Amino acid sequence: MRCPFCDFEDTKVIDSRPADGKKRRRRECTNCGKRFTTYESVEMPLLMVLKRDGTYEPFDRNKLIKGIYSAIKKRPVSVDMVDKMVDDVENYYANAMQNQASSTEIGDMILEKLEKIDLVAYVRFASVYKDFTDVQSFIKIISELGSKKK
Repeated sequence: MRCPFCDFEDTKVIDSRPADGKKRRRRECTNCGKRFTTYESVEMPLLMVLKRDGTYEPFDRNKLIKGIYSAIKKRPVSVDMVDKMVDDVENYYANAMQNQASSTEIGDMILEKLEKIDLVAYVRFASVYKDFTDVQSFIKIISELGSKKK
């Protein structure tokens, strides 16, 4: 890290602490002795999502959150739970060093998490994600849930 005052290349970290999802570091130049603050954040690779129609689009965290919120409306699911679900999806692909995912994979991951949290939200999300077109689709998924719980 270069000193912003004298442009010397060597600085030392005096203090480090988390701040708003970043690392705040107080540094001191070993040449001129002046102190300054830096902020570090993790750079996530760009994740491209393969849609059902064969096109790609960048992963949009807010779009996924909006879809989950539609499913959890008036259900006992907290905002923190939703954030954790989406964080888990992002972290899964970042840790696997993948920059492509299908919308089907992402939807299945969310369904798996919702099934453990709230079954009504699970059915709601599944109805949109799996594009239910008739009552039979609802009956089928609900009966599958019932057989899993026995």
